[in-house]
Amino acid sequence: MNFDAIKELLYRLADDDLIMGHRNSEWTGLGPILEEDIAFSSMAQDAVGHAQAYYIILHQLLQEPAPDTIAFARHHSEFRSCHLVEHPIGGYAFSLVRHALYDTAKSIRLEALSNSSFRPLSNLAQKIGREQRYHQLHAETWLRQLGNSTQEAKTRLQNGLNEAYPLAFSLFEPTLYHDAMVDTGLQISEAELEAQWMEKVQALVLASGLQLPEIEDKTVAYGGRYGKHTAFLPPMLEEMTEVFVIDPQATW
Repeated sequence: MNFDAIKELLYRLADDDLIMGHRNSEWTGLGPILEEDIAFSSMAQDAVGHAQAYYIILHQLLQEPAPDTIAFARHHSEFRSCHLVEHPIGGYAFSLVRHALYDTAKSIRLEALSNSSFRPLSNLAQKIGREQRYHQLHAETWLRQLGNSTQEAKTRLQNGLNEAYPLAFSLFEPTLYHDAMVDTGLQISEAELEAQWMEKVQALVLASGLQLPEIEDKTVAYGGRYGKHTAFLPPMLEEMTEVFVIDPQATW
């Protein structure tokens, strides 16, 4: 078993969920309707909980720091989150499209990870996958309903898709231990995950009355897996960690 590959994969999974959870939490009190305010808040809480579960495996089984330390005490260059999750929430259309793209990829990855050779991860993926189905259903339902409603809604969603879609390929950026992950059965290849995601996204976009923008370079948003992040991440982490840094030794 390649423990460096396991650590890398767990950090990627956890950091994506942590940052995505924090971004979705920014809709609390700002949702366009009460139902969506509550929905995004609930999904944010779930995502942070998923991140914590990955951090717990890193801490308890792989001798990494405690979950709170991992989440709140690292420099931004130590995070392995992809660029898609780092961008601010923008308008509701962007956040909804990002939610759909992200959770479609997450659902596919969790299904693949349920067969991971690393048993603690496969067990956790199966558990999270049961919760993830509701996130995916929420994204698909709202995207279809709004995409097939008014022209204004369709225009806003299309603009959100044009912005988010090129960023979404950062979810599948291969990393240093990619081949080891595949060879040892930790997960299937990023190329295979991306192909499955593309098929589902194309069907969802078509059903929503939208069009996928043409992409000349799918690697344009690469870098996050190697600690090269957007300018949006450092100030977000500063805000997210402001309570922790007041007294890192405090207990709750």
